[in-house]
Formats: sequence, C-alpha cells, structure tokens
Amino acid sequence: MSRIRLITTGGTIASSRKAGSDRVVANISGAELKARLHDPLDGIEIEIDDFSSVGSFAFDLPLAFSLARHINSVLAKEDCDGVVVTHGTDTMEESCYMADLIVNSDKPVVFTGAQRHAGDADTDGPRNIAEAMRVAAAPQARGIGAVIVFEQDIHAARDVTKAHTSRVDTFRSNSYGKLGEVDGENVFIYRRPTGRFHADVTRIVPEVELMKLAMGSSPAFLDFAVGQGARAIVIEAFGRGNAPNGFAEAIAPIVAKGIPVIVASRCQEGRTRPIYGGGSGGKDLADAGVIFSGDLSGLKARILAAVLLGKNAGMDAFRRDFEKVTCTPTS
Repeated sequence: MSRIRLITTGGTIASSRKAGSDRVVANISGAELKARLHDPLDGIEIEIDDFSSVGSFAFDLPLAFSLARHINSVLAKEDCDGVVVTHGTDTMEESCYMADLIVNSDKPVVFTGAQRHAGDADTDGPRNIAEAMRVAAAPQARGIGAVIVFEQDIHAARDVTKAHTSRVDTFRSNSYGKLGEVDGENVFIYRRPTGRFHADVTRIVPEVELMKLAMGSSPAFLDFAVGQGARAIVIEAFGRGNAPNGFAEAIAPIVAKGIPVIVASRCQEGRTRPIYGGGSGGKDLADAGVIFSGDLSGLKARILAAVLLGKNAGMDAFRRDFEKVTCTPTS
C-alpha cells in the first residue's frame, strides 16, 4: 500500500462558479476532490492536506516557498511515500520549480490541476489527480525531482511551461520533451533529469523583478525596479541574449551596487550566449556584468535568483551557483 499525501492549494481544479455570480472561485476542499475521483486507485491510500485555497494567480514567492518547505516536512515522515499537489495552472510551473530546488527528499513530488473547473460537466480534474497519484506511488518516479502530471504527460519542473490558455494539454517541455507518461494504470519514465540542484535555505528574497524586452524597449524600468527595492532583475532579452541600445550602460552601475542582473532569452528554446557587440549585444551586456541563464527561462531564472539570494553569500557566490545550476560557461 502506497501512502500519498494530497496537498491542496486551490486553483481551477478546486473551483466552481459562485452561487448567484458569474465568477469562478476556489471553494472545494481536498476531501471533496477525493470524493469526486472516478478511479478507485487500488493500492493507494490518500491523506488529505488542505494547505490553501486561492487561485494560482494570487500566489507569490513567499507562499510558493512556504509550500515547498511544507512538502519537505511532509516527505520527511516515514508514513508518507509521496505527495500530489493540486495547484492552479497559471503559476504551477513556478511553484513546481521552487519545490524542485527546495525539497531534499527523493520521494515523488507531483503537481497537477485542471483547465476546466470542478463545476464543468467534463472537468479534467479527477482524471489528472488519479494519474498524478499513480506517478506519486510509482517506485520509478523516485529521484526525478518535482514534476507536473497533466493529460497523461509527466514533465520536469525545470523544463515545463504552460503553453495554451485553455486547452487541457496545456503543458509542454519544448526543448527536451516530457519525462514520461501515464497509460492507464502504468507509469513510464523515458528519461531522468541530470544535474539537479538542491538549495539548503531557510529564507528566500522575493524582491526579484522580471522584464521582457521588445523592439525599442527603454532601460528606464531597471532604475525604477532598483528604486522600488529590487534585489535582482531578470531580463528576457532577444535571441542569444541581446538588448536595445542603452541597456548595457544602464546595467553596469546596477551590478556595481551588488544587484545581480540576469539575462534569459524570450525565445522558447535554445541557450543564451554572449556573441554580439554593437551597443547592447550579448558581449556588451557581459562586459556590464550580467549573468546569462543558459537555457533556463526567465520565469525559472527568477525563482532560482530568489532562492540563491536567500543564501546571503555575496555576488561572487551567487554568480558561481547560478552558472553551476544553469550549466552556463564562465567564458
């Protein structure tokens, strides 16, 4: 018998239309979610753990960190073989990556949710929970880190992203593909992530801002963010990691103050690499002191920055850890 903790946080999977209203809100308990399962899940004992009840658009980094630490404490118990976390899809990939960095157990950590709320006749929630339970109970899912299970697919926290606003197969791992899949009662793992990183921290620094660049974007936001207390800034830049004119000049004094500036790509696939000059090309940004995120997305780079800042180890250690996690060449 596998003993799996069902940790609920709200989201579409635990939402329905509020009586007398045109709004869908999180209002369904973990016990109700369990009662709505169509599959008996033989051999799996489910324990309910109602952690929160919010739409995932209301999640913030401190709440995601608190959730990750809660998962860690639950998995430390001998009577728990794995966890399934129900979560809204809007920010699920961020909470999942936070858990991947923070949780130090090799027991399965499985996030799932729904695109159609619990009041819909064809809600996808019960099926996704059942498949997530099977993954959480599967011995082969140990040691692969936090994952998202959705519409039969198993995705690694580091790689996965929400790709469609409403389709039930919304999650994709564009560059590397899914880890595996659930087929009926069977769980198949096709690849296992390598180079995973665990951060032993008791705090994070949530004041990390994210800026996505467009043609002709102004660097004025960078100074604004610093003035508002940003402790790090992630820039989703063009292509390999290039920016409009003026960004290198704006970044250099920010880095000199000990505030990391991280450059990710706004592209869905590929790695950042400093190649171009000409004002604020990648080479110019490197000279200004930025840290390149490799193939880590801007969303995930922000999570990693908040966690690494929690170590309070200084800029050099921050850069070293960040480049180690993202496998980014130092030259």
